Amino acid sequence: MKKNGILNSEISKLLSDLGHTDQITIGDAGLPVPDGVMKIDLALKLGTPSFIEVLEEVLKDMVVEKVILAEEIKVDNESQLDAIHQLVDANEVAFVSHEAFKKQSGQSKAIIRTGEATPFSNIILQSNVIF
Repeated sequence: MKKNGILNSEISKLLSDLGHTDQITIGDAGLPVPDGVMKIDLALKLGTPSFIEVLEEVLKDMVVEKVILAEEIKVDNESQLDAIHQLVDANEVAFVSHEAFKKQSGQSKAIIRTGEATPFSNIILQSNVIF
C-alpha cells in the first residue's frame, strides 16, 4: 500500500500518464462531464471533499504550466478565487466564459468530481514537463 501522497489509484495513474500540455479538470459537484471523458467521482456528500482540498493534493504531484477558470468566478465566488490564487501563480491563469470552460473540459484526460457546492469551483490544469 502506498503510504503518502494521493491514495486514489485512478488519480495517481492519471497524473503519472500526463504528458506536456495534457489537461485535467477538477470540478464541483454540478459540473457536467462530456461524453467520452473519464470521470473520477470523489463526491461523498455536498462539500466533501472540497474543491480546494482536492486541488491542493493534485498540485503536490503535478507540474502545471497553465490553469483555466471560468470568468464568472471573479464575481460569483471571490473567496474560492482567492484560495486558488494562494495555490497557483496568477500569471498562469486564463479566464474564459463558463460555457467555453465546459467545452474546453471536453479535451481533458479526466474530470475529477468533488463534493464542492459553491458556484464556478472548477479548474482546468494544463501539464508542464519536469525538466
